[in-house]
Amino acid sequence: QVQLVESGVGLVQPAGSLRLSCAASGSIFRINTMGWYRQAPGKERELVAVITSRRNTNYTNSVKGRFTISGPNAKNTVYLQMSSLKPEETADYYCNARVVLATRPAEYDYWGQGTQVTVSS
Repeated sequence: QVQLVESGVGLVQPAGSLRLSCAASGSIFRINTMGWYRQAPGKERELVAVITSRRNTNYTNSVKGRFTISGPNAKNTVYLQMSSLKPEETADYYCNARVVLATRPAEYDYWGQGTQVTVSS
């Protein structure tokens, strides 16, 4: 009912920048939140950043001042601008959306397929 398509797979050097995008489509009445999580090998998935429908944002402490989440825009796309990337931030990055469907008055949780970010020289 809702699809999340991520883009921005990349290999970037330490201290470099990369922008991820995630577009939501489907039977959407309202997007309550969209965000990014990441999962490094052998570690649990963790929240990176989230933005609400009122444009309130929340970041994990380690990325504050370096990452910026924005959107969703009129095309239901959210962006994560990442700068000063560190090798330890190599991970699969997943888009998440909490959506009220047009067909059902309830909030549902959706995930993208994940996009790999490698920070290495």
